[in-house]
Amino acid sequence: MNFDKNTIWAIVLSFIVIVGAFFVNTMFIMPKQKAAMEARQLEQAKLEAEQKEKAQAANEQLSLSSENTDFVENENIELVSESDLTITTDKVKVVFSQKGGDIISYRLTDHFDKDTGLGVEMADNITASNRAFSIAFGDSYASALNETFNVKKEDDHTIGFYRTYDIKDSEGKSQKFMIGKRYSFKDGEYVFKYDITIKPLDSFTGLNINGSSYTIRTSPQVGPHYDPKNNRYDVRQYLSLSSGKRVQKNFSSKEYSKDYEWAGMGGKYFAILVKPASPVNMQPTVRCSVESSTNYQNSQVFLSRKPIENGYVTDEYYVYVGPRSENELIKYNSSDKNAWNLVNSRFNQALQTSGFFSIFETVLKWSLEMIYKLVHNWGVSIIILTVILKVILFPLNKKTAMGSLKMQELQPKMQAIQEKYKNNKQKLGEEMNKLYKQAGYNPTSGCLPMIAQMVILFAMYNVFNNYFEFRGASFIHGWIDDLSVGDSIWSWKTSIPLLSGFTHNNLRLLPFIYTASQLLNGKITQYGNPGAAGQSQASMKFMMYGMPLLFFFLFYNVPSGLLLYWTSSNIFQIGQQIIINRIMKAKRAELAEKQAPAKRR
Repeated sequence: MNFDKNTIWAIVLSFIVIVGAFFVNTMFIMPKQKAAMEARQLEQAKLEAEQKEKAQAANEQLSLSSENTDFVENENIELVSESDLTITTDKVKVVFSQKGGDIISYRLTDHFDKDTGLGVEMADNITASNRAFSIAFGDSYASALNETFNVKKEDDHTIGFYRTYDIKDSEGKSQKFMIGKRYSFKDGEYVFKYDITIKPLDSFTGLNINGSSYTIRTSPQVGPHYDPKNNRYDVRQYLSLSSGKRVQKNFSSKEYSKDYEWAGMGGKYFAILVKPASPVNMQPTVRCSVESSTNYQNSQVFLSRKPIENGYVTDEYYVYVGPRSENELIKYNSSDKNAWNLVNSRFNQALQTSGFFSIFETVLKWSLEMIYKLVHNWGVSIIILTVILKVILFPLNKKTAMGSLKMQELQPKMQAIQEKYKNNKQKLGEEMNKLYKQAGYNPTSGCLPMIAQMVILFAMYNVFNNYFEFRGASFIHGWIDDLSVGDSIWSWKTSIPLLSGFTHNNLRLLPFIYTASQLLNGKITQYGNPGAAGQSQASMKFMMYGMPLLFFFLFYNVPSGLLLYWTSSNIFQIGQQIIINRIMKAKRAELAEKQAPAKRR
């Protein structure tokens, strides 16, 4: 391969751009972002401190009572074994604590976490004061109940926790009530039913602390372990369905004030969604918190119930704890597809989509699934789908190439018209349109293939970056063992400055193949378009050599499923471009023969 001066300049400038971008980002952009984030955190901390003071004052109204009720068989609370506090179905294994009657472990037994060697833990970052599905009396800033509850295991899939409390009203009068928490599970389901009962005792007149009766919280965090520094393609998001519209926001300490049908949080591949049976009873304000007492940042959602008036109340919640997969989430739209007979829950709105391109994503997923049924390998399915898309787009690419050839053929006439009418823009436009019409050429026709490819690019990016079925799916054993993460041919544990931060201690082969295919594709495309010159040629070489080098750094750690698609697309594009180059070469020879007699005359 011969490198002329322009090519060398293109490569040099590419490295300057890359290094300059990293320098500007490190020295100027990141410090500003950090300062802004710290200011937001200070403001949030101040707000949370104020709210906690109110919550502490409210908690001082509460005191324990040992009075017996119909909910429990014995007056005295007895500690039970872990086996009595564990429920196992064919989907989950859940461990409870008598402290607050909360969940301390929630493993998905049919989804493997390679970091732990166990099922994915959906009750992650549990601490002594922050457990999953705790209850606090009052608003979302109140402390969770931490007393020991009575336990009643009704059957293998149902367990209840009960406790009596005293509360003082604004006049200092003592009121008693029973709170009950009941968890119900079913085989084949990622949804469990969570019932909260408030039973008045004696002169109970209602439960209203800081404008709410009680608040429930999701798990502090979900597995697998979330490390935003080493995996920027993972996410933590606040999810809700409000007025029939999906809400997806990157997780931060923030309050969202809008009525909702369900709300929760999601990672890249798993989600926790809480659906009240009676959303009208819920406060519209949902609080999200990243606050944690450990070094691991939380992603926790707090849902508050409106004040309870005098009377016996049982609130029902349906809680989805499982994969962020369309095949599972969509079941809760039809009563005959789920054991809870839920209808139109629209949990599938929790899926990550690119909005406008969601219809294309649906078609691509369906196509992938149909291919997978035949080949039983998701990597091979990606390659086959890439071939199909390239075949479909080939006529458009060919038309674009022929259009560029037609444009080169018209260049002399266009330049003559531009020179003749350079001072009359209206006449220039009319004559140019006349020339295009006579030649049968539409200058906008080249945009269609570009638009089509951009639509597919965006849709493919979202599908391959978030498609649940790629999680843990192997393409070639020992090289690409998981299409949802980067490939690896060698890894090391010793931290190497700069290099470890970029490579995550993994030597990957696919990014090198991708970059080589990009460079070769650009070179072959250039051979097919030798007419570009001057500044156009310099720009083309910058794109040809500079962009692949930039993409190498940007895409080194992308999920291998996504990079496999781009690499396959480049390779098949090379084959198509060779065919197009031959067609264009023959067409140029034909035009040269036609023009030769005219030149001799």
